[in-house]
Amino acid sequence: MIVIIGFIVVLGAVLGGFTMAGGHVGALLHISELIIIGGAALGALIVMSPKKVIMDMVKGLIQTLKGAPYDRKAYEELLKALYEMFMLARRDGMIALEEHVSNPANSSILKKYPTVLRDPHAVEFLCNALRPVVDGRVKPDQLKMLLDAELTAREEEHHAPVGVLSKTADALPGFGIVAAVLGIIVTMGAIAGPPEEIGHKVAAALVGTFLGVLLSYGFVHPLASNMEFIGAAELAYLRCMATAIVGFANGLAPIVAVDMARRSLSSDVRPSADEMEQMLKAINTAKG
Repeated sequence: MIVIIGFIVVLGAVLGGFTMAGGHVGALLHISELIIIGGAALGALIVMSPKKVIMDMVKGLIQTLKGAPYDRKAYEELLKALYEMFMLARRDGMIALEEHVSNPANSSILKKYPTVLRDPHAVEFLCNALRPVVDGRVKPDQLKMLLDAELTAREEEHHAPVGVLSKTADALPGFGIVAAVLGIIVTMGAIAGPPEEIGHKVAAALVGTFLGVLLSYGFVHPLASNMEFIGAAELAYLRCMATAIVGFANGLAPIVAVDMARRSLSSDVRPSADEMEQMLKAINTAKG
């Protein structure tokens, strides 16, 4: 929603200033210029991108319109879910987590926290992080290296669609010049016509340059930056999870492991120590 509002502000500022200067919005409406610029940009994007990157980009663009889901509530539910799992493992042994790891969709703990359960990347990372510890395949001090490797791979996946979209944005002004040159060629073919017709064709050619620059710096570049921030927000969410799991696997008490994860969060999503104490106390009370 914020992205859409931002686009409206950009478009409103440009068109508003144009009309205030005496221009007519109709003079900017040239479908042929949009087809040249948009089609060329789309074709270049397809040429430079593997199929997976294109699919990830589409998903990322949809997510930018929805906004990042990792708000304060999401982190509070994550910390509570981790605490419940750690308490269960402390009480009944790590093997007690096997049913939650092998079938997270039916986990009695995760079902209480929908923001965690409906995020497939988070659930997959959580299960991948706990499964080696539950199975005893890795030692606690080896777990951090394992999770760091996965986080690095996920970070590279996030950067790929952002990089492609940024390169497409950089190319848009050039495609705008291509559209302008084509417009000038059309104008030269009608040079013997009346001045009004020539002026109209020259204006259409200049609109190509205008659209290329506007689409690049007013729309596509901001979208790429927004996708990058959303990717960083997801990685921060997964790192919070990894911090708690590594701490617990290395022998920290459940409340200390969760508190260590809380301390790693940025201030806008980090609950205070008192707030976390109240959250965890409510869990203990409900179980008692």
